[in-house]
Amino acid sequence: MSGHTIDPSLYRERDAIEIRRALISVSDKTGLVELATALASAKVQIVSTGSTAQTIRDAGFEVTDVSAVTDFPESLDGRVKTLHPAIHAGILADLRLEGHEAQLRDLDIKPFELVVVNLYPFVETVASGAATPVVIENIDIGGPALVRAAAKNHANVAIAVSPASYPQIIKALTLGGTTLAQRQRLAGEAFAHTASYDTAVAAYFAQNVGVRAAHPEAVSDPAPFGSAFDVSGSLESTLRYGENSHQRAAIYTTDGGTGIAQATQLHGKEMSYNNYVDADAAVRAAYDFAEPAVAIIKHANPCGIAVSGPLADDPIADAHARAHACDPVSAYGGVIAANRTVTAAMAETVKGIFTEVIVAPGFEDAALEILSSKKNLRVLQLPAGFALADTEFKQISGGLLVQDSDRFTGWTSDDWKLVAGDEADDETRADLEFAWVASRAVKSNAILLAHQGASVGVGMGQVNRVDSCHLAVDRAGDRASGSVAASDAFFPFADGLEVLLAAGVRAVVQPGGSIRDDEVIAAAEKAGVTMYFTGERHFFH
Repeated sequence: MSGHTIDPSLYRERDAIEIRRALISVSDKTGLVELATALASAKVQIVSTGSTAQTIRDAGFEVTDVSAVTDFPESLDGRVKTLHPAIHAGILADLRLEGHEAQLRDLDIKPFELVVVNLYPFVETVASGAATPVVIENIDIGGPALVRAAAKNHANVAIAVSPASYPQIIKALTLGGTTLAQRQRLAGEAFAHTASYDTAVAAYFAQNVGVRAAHPEAVSDPAPFGSAFDVSGSLESTLRYGENSHQRAAIYTTDGGTGIAQATQLHGKEMSYNNYVDADAAVRAAYDFAEPAVAIIKHANPCGIAVSGPLADDPIADAHARAHACDPVSAYGGVIAANRTVTAAMAETVKGIFTEVIVAPGFEDAALEILSSKKNLRVLQLPAGFALADTEFKQISGGLLVQDSDRFTGWTSDDWKLVAGDEADDETRADLEFAWVASRAVKSNAILLAHQGASVGVGMGQVNRVDSCHLAVDRAGDRASGSVAASDAFFPFADGLEVLLAAGVRAVVQPGGSIRDDEVIAAAEKAGVTMYFTGERHFFH
């Protein structure tokens, strides 16, 4: 479909436009009565539909039903209400043009100066776990058409898609109308709103209905990648700067998201770009474990991860103490995440350590009081229903990379292959399992040493595995002796493993798969060390 052009000289200038007629159709009734009160006081004619009209009537205000305007009843269980020329002509008429004004007179159609619409709760319906037929019924059709029509014609019509916009509409009623600049801003918000809505619908179909038109041969592939991947979000706040002070930055939230972006800040300075990155990495690490766990992150890498000991009186405080003991120097200025409610005992320990952010699903009242004594400490509470994303993406020049998130689900160490030494006893196997899970949170090349459910040395982000082994051993010091080690990928040569063996590591878990596996296995056998192959790796870049 091609567009059309009109001679610019035919347009008449319009800036402030008095609101005389408004169309209102909302699923979220927040602030509706207050808006209707202001509109009625300003003698604005209100045209509305269904439950919106009933809410306004129940508040004591006069409403014109859409069906009275269209001379056509709402039909098909409400699927058809506003999809009618008598409505859309009133929204789309560009009254800067004499010809449009004349056509409205000939058609006996009155224009709208305000459209207030928010859409069916599609995202919320999906999040509730509703069956597909229910989800489908919550795909709004008429709503987006109204929003886009009003936004397109912002030269003449103000569009409000959120109760957050109602105060400025109410104020405009007292100032003689909306301004062009105001309508332009509202139009931008409206187009972003419908784009985000359509993205959520497309994502649902891609993930639940198997839309893979671009690659029909991949229908049996369990990864639900559709023919398009759209990303959209709503501006939450503008940040002071990005990774560095010369970079601009902002945080956007995705509809229906339940992650770090939706966390509630209970105390402290405003969050920075780097704070958000590290906090996300921290919860990602802590929530890999079912047991009470704490992760301490610095520059997106762990400087300590631990689960609580089996006999701990205060499990989350114990987990934090054990995580902090891994590398107290690096923990200075770090970000802490807990996967359980933070107790007063844990808070007392954190209070004495310079920490940028602490994030958890909850805080005891006494713990929050203790933490709030640190003026600059940012305290974040995760949203109810917090969940790690199933899909992640990374921007590259000219496009996006998309993949399933690397999650520890459905695995068991029973599937590991013993390739050297004796079968591990229960205590050693538990440590190997912990180390293998914890290594996933470490940037590659990753080596993690662990003992009794806590990291004792971490080697991360090196360009060769030998350097990572040296780094892990150096950080662990004497604690390397008797620890176990996990490597996120195979040892390409025996030299890296030999660094660990020389430090006294008693057991190793690694993916295997090197063309020199035999050499690596032989080194472990010679040292009498137990080694398992997992058959899978956990690169993290």
